[in-house]
Amino acid sequence: MSQRRANPHGSMLPNDEVMPYSDDETDDELDESEESEEEEQEEAPDHPPEDTARAPGEFKIGWKVKVNDRAYHQLPEFQKKVFLCIKKSRYSGNAIKTYKYNAFTFLPLNLYEQFKRVANIYFLALLILQIIPEISTLPWYTTLIPLVIVLGITAIKDLVDDLARHRMDKEVNNRKCDVLLDGRFKETKWMDIQVGDIVRIKKNEFIPADILLLSSSNPNSLCYVETAELDGETNLKFRMGLRATDERLQEENQLARFDALIECEEPNNRLDKFTGMMLWDDERYPLELDNMLLRGCKVRNTDYSHGVVIFAGADTKIMRNGGKTRFKRTKIDELMNYMVYTIFALLVLVAAGLAVGHTFWYEQIGSKAWYLNDGKGYNASYRGFLSFWGYIIVLNTMVPISLYVSVEVIRLGQSKFINWDLQMYYAEKDTAAKARTTTLNEQLGQIQYIFSDKTGTLTQNIMQFKKCTIAGRSYGAARPVDWGWNNLADKKFDFVDHLLVELIKSKKDKDTLEFFKLLSLCHTVMVEKNDGELVYQAASPDEGALVTAARNFGYVFLSRTQDTITISEMGHEKTYEMLGLLDFNSDRKRMSIILKFPDGRIRLYCKGADTVIYERLSPNSRHRDTTQTALDLFANETLRTLCLCYKDISISEFEAWSRKHKEAQVVMVNREEALDRVYEEIEKDLMLIGATAIEDKLQEGVPETISKLAKANIKIWVLTGDKKETAENIGYSCSLLTDDMQIHYGEDVNTKLRTRQEKRRNEPPSSFRPGKKKPAELFFPGSGKNALIITGGWLYLTQCRLVFVPQIDFVDMACECEAVICCRVTPKQKANVVSLVKKYKKAVTLSIGDGANDVNMIKTADIGVGISGQEGMQAVMSSDYAFAQFRYLQRLLLVHGRWSYIRMCKFLRFFFFKNFAFTLIHFWYSFFSGYSSQVAYEDWFITLYNLAYSSLPVLLVGLLDQDVNDRLSLKFPKLYLPGQQGLLFNYKKFFISLFHGIFVSLTLFFIPYGAFLQTMGQDGEAPSDYQSFAVVTASSLIFTVNLQISLDTSYWTFVSCFAVLGSIAIYFGVMFDIHSAGIHVIFPSVFTFTGAASNALRQPYLWLTIILTVGISLLPVVCIQFLHKTIWPSVGDKMQLEEEEKKTKPSAFQRGRASRRSAYAFSHTPGYANLISSGQSIRRRTTTHGGNQDGRPPARRRAENI
Repeated sequence: MSQRRANPHGSMLPNDEVMPYSDDETDDELDESEESEEEEQEEAPDHPPEDTARAPGEFKIGWKVKVNDRAYHQLPEFQKKVFLCIKKSRYSGNAIKTYKYNAFTFLPLNLYEQFKRVANIYFLALLILQIIPEISTLPWYTTLIPLVIVLGITAIKDLVDDLARHRMDKEVNNRKCDVLLDGRFKETKWMDIQVGDIVRIKKNEFIPADILLLSSSNPNSLCYVETAELDGETNLKFRMGLRATDERLQEENQLARFDALIECEEPNNRLDKFTGMMLWDDERYPLELDNMLLRGCKVRNTDYSHGVVIFAGADTKIMRNGGKTRFKRTKIDELMNYMVYTIFALLVLVAAGLAVGHTFWYEQIGSKAWYLNDGKGYNASYRGFLSFWGYIIVLNTMVPISLYVSVEVIRLGQSKFINWDLQMYYAEKDTAAKARTTTLNEQLGQIQYIFSDKTGTLTQNIMQFKKCTIAGRSYGAARPVDWGWNNLADKKFDFVDHLLVELIKSKKDKDTLEFFKLLSLCHTVMVEKNDGELVYQAASPDEGALVTAARNFGYVFLSRTQDTITISEMGHEKTYEMLGLLDFNSDRKRMSIILKFPDGRIRLYCKGADTVIYERLSPNSRHRDTTQTALDLFANETLRTLCLCYKDISISEFEAWSRKHKEAQVVMVNREEALDRVYEEIEKDLMLIGATAIEDKLQEGVPETISKLAKANIKIWVLTGDKKETAENIGYSCSLLTDDMQIHYGEDVNTKLRTRQEKRRNEPPSSFRPGKKKPAELFFPGSGKNALIITGGWLYLTQCRLVFVPQIDFVDMACECEAVICCRVTPKQKANVVSLVKKYKKAVTLSIGDGANDVNMIKTADIGVGISGQEGMQAVMSSDYAFAQFRYLQRLLLVHGRWSYIRMCKFLRFFFFKNFAFTLIHFWYSFFSGYSSQVAYEDWFITLYNLAYSSLPVLLVGLLDQDVNDRLSLKFPKLYLPGQQGLLFNYKKFFISLFHGIFVSLTLFFIPYGAFLQTMGQDGEAPSDYQSFAVVTASSLIFTVNLQISLDTSYWTFVSCFAVLGSIAIYFGVMFDIHSAGIHVIFPSVFTFTGAASNALRQPYLWLTIILTVGISLLPVVCIQFLHKTIWPSVGDKMQLEEEEKKTKPSAFQRGRASRRSAYAFSHTPGYANLISSGQSIRRRTTTHGGNQDGRPPARRRAENI
């Protein structure tokens, strides 16, 4: 089947219905730059070379395994160099290691990792400087204590995490399994298993390595496995041993004599593919994935299985798929790092300026003052050099180490709030929301693009057989069916057309009987009996729904072996011999089964997508047009469709085909392609029977969620493997696409992109100034809404350079649209689409999915969300956040994300402000101390300021503050916009905090300085000493920063009030203790401010000085906040005003209190109650008093129009 078609212009365009081949490797980054793409575009030939198409990847056949021969794998030819002359076997042992540290490496390795953070190196350098006596201006413990606390907390957290990994590795490596050693099975630990060993796995045991299945307790060596831990699928799958090993390797002595040589592909991460060959007794046997039991699976419904280890430990497919989890950082993290660099640069400049000042001061004044002579004989320049390092130490608190600890505490608390949110708890599955990371919460408030899977994410992934068309007639639109006539029916199955049942029971319509016979025979479903009931285990929900439908209509699948399949046809049991099973894959998009009927006839049954089935129909096939019409109707109803057909095969034709099939099965290179070619030969000239239509319902609340997120200016892209029609109809049903949108398809995309390229090529180079990029024109000019629907085939050809399209042009076009749907895309393409938007738009992205095929996309996005759905937990295990329903996404973003962003921004702004105000007092003090690096505070105040005196109130703001409640956050999605635009924390806000800190530090220093110039105490003494000045300045600072955070707090709780008052109380309590005579006697050299606090604070005028200082510091803030509330209110302020008006305003309608019952109250159709009671439909009278004289709408109306 061709994947390309030529358009009229001669370029190669993709087939929209083709699912491009893709392996599971993920491109971490798209390396091609925009410039190189443009150069390639200019140099591109009119027709791309044919050899640029990427062929499906094949792995090297170079892995040899000798069964029951451990020494064979230690031969020199299987050795590989690991370091210099040291070699080891290329075959890994079966022990796994996921931990990072051991007892010897923990301390050095953990410290090494922590000191890779620039801030920790900075504080270590400060500590070293403080040890040097010549430049030390602060005691070493002022930096050591905070640094040890930070390093200790982080080390303990890392140790706890690594101990958990140690316990997990130990538990896995010490699991027991029976291994054939010295001719008999012995219980052995997993870690001691080696390649080539024969193992016996019992029922409900995990598989210890990647194993070739030899035999089992079931007939034909069938083995049922559960792969949930491997790929997230919860359905049981079956694996099957070769006929030769099944017949000859059942007993222990037979297994002990088994000496086959197995050649296969090298270890790789492909979960869906295995190619190999077994040489045994001069016979060659082909090996494929169905013969393999992969590590991580669990054996079910099979008493025991025997197998030989092919890949062990790190070579197994599950370990190869582990990979390294991408380290994700938020935009605020990146911005904060740049701001720390900015602060450090300012610190160096300030210290350098003060050092120069000290040099001139010492030349002109210091060297001439005999009482300042220290006897060291240093010249002015060297003293200036020492002063520079002294000020680096003194002013280091502009970059406080406690900032990083506080940020981590806030993020941890915000993650707990997400976990505890009962409104994101799904009672049906007893599943709560889970924040699986603590580092990305504020990023949830800045999302610009959401990339969503469809099946299981937007839909429920619970399939139900709804409609069908048989021989041109459609069924599924009449009254419900009673299944009482069928004892084997599934009573939970619903269908709403009794005419079809009557037709089946009459046995007169051969097409109808053949239709359901095909459904009961053409599948890979496994069956087991549970308390006498048939239980189907299907590889996909679709297939399970089809077999269940056939069961209810009288064609009951009963059992299967390797060669036969047994069904009940309207109560009569029949067994069919299975001659061939041509399985489904994403390239073929169909599956077939070749059966030999009891009467000797050979027939092929096939089911698949309409696009591939119609290409293979016989010219004599009937009902093509009527079936196509029905398929279009089903697709418009967002139903998933499959076409059913058959073909009678002569014995001679089958024998000729069977020989080709056996030859293709033993091909070692490109076996998949060889088999596909053989399949193509038999799957042609098919006769159409009809088509099925299966419903995959939307999850509850999906349309409302998408609509609300769209109002928050979040663009949603749906990336799905479904066909274009189904994806488009789901887009309409979930409100992603609306009737007022202009839909653009692949053909429109190519035309617009080609026009843009030609225009760029013909544009003269001098049309704009060099060095500056010309602003790109819009692809969709005008004010209308646009949506884009493209296919994986188009993306595939673009990526492979078969269609020369600069990636940035595609991204620009797609990002102009309100919605984008990419259908028929592979897992790799999903990840690449996310990478494109991240690369060219620098946007914050979120991916959400529920299946193993969404893992790449989830890991690639800035934030990954997993839904615990029908497809297992693989997506959840790879995600940053997880919950059970898509509708919870709006609460995660609009409430928790927005709150986390606002809280973190407010925390950072205030944290920088309070440290600028605290640190810059040293700067002003230097002008009066000869620039001598003398500190303005007592040493212990500097140590405890960020740890105890000012940390708790700002920490609680970062944890609890909210401008509006959660209900208003959801009601007005536009409140989300400031986070997307980064308005609450940026360089502008940073410099505002800097200048605010400069103003407050000026006030805190110069008002007490003026008060101390000419003063007299009550006792006639003048407390104008340095220590009293330090106490007054510090006290003013503590009052100012704690009252400032009180003014900035929007949401008051008892805890917030307690934190502010408690911080002030802790300051005075600690200060009076460390200024007491008792502690000075014990530590005379450490606590030197003896009696300073009690002496200074008993003077009333000093208290007046503190009050005046604090008042002047806070007055501008109060005035600015008043102006903002009244003249320039924020969106949040308007919401609060509306709520206050709603509480005070009487309801629009007053009814009597007498209760009246009316049947109308129980009407099945909701009326206009919400519209009327909200007052939105009531015309307000024009008022002549109390405001609104300027004709502006009332506050409530203004809020609603935001």
